[in-house]
Amino acid sequence: MPDLFTLEVHTPYRLFFADKIEMLIVRIEDGEIGIYVNHIPITAPVCTGILKVKDKSGLWREAFITEGILEVTGKKTVILAETAEWPEEINEEAALTARREAEEVLKTRILKFETATAKAKLRRAEMRLLVCARKK
Repeated sequence: MPDLFTLEVHTPYRLFFADKIEMLIVRIEDGEIGIYVNHIPITAPVCTGILKVKDKSGLWREAFITEGILEVTGKKTVILAETAEWPEEINEEAALTARREAEEVLKTRILKFETATAKAKLRRAEMRLLVCARKK
């Protein structure tokens, strides 16, 4: 049996995930990072993307996650994120609508603030749709 460590993923609204796992892959500012048991302690900002978890039975599970903080300490890893959703929790129609709306704003490129907000909205929508597509 592989060595396991505890992963907790918290959002402002709930404890999204808490269990022992074999491996975690998450996107930080420098790219994707893989965490195993006994990983060197780090703290890093998490970027919007896909959270990949290899559970204690060796199966991979993916979720959508937004900005937050990753903290690795010894045999425990904690992620504090704005949002975390399993594929079955994602409203695909809402994500498609959000993508269309963001693309419309980006076509007009009126104000820098609107463009930055639209780019973030587009990335969240695309990541949600990608998580849903991978589950099918």
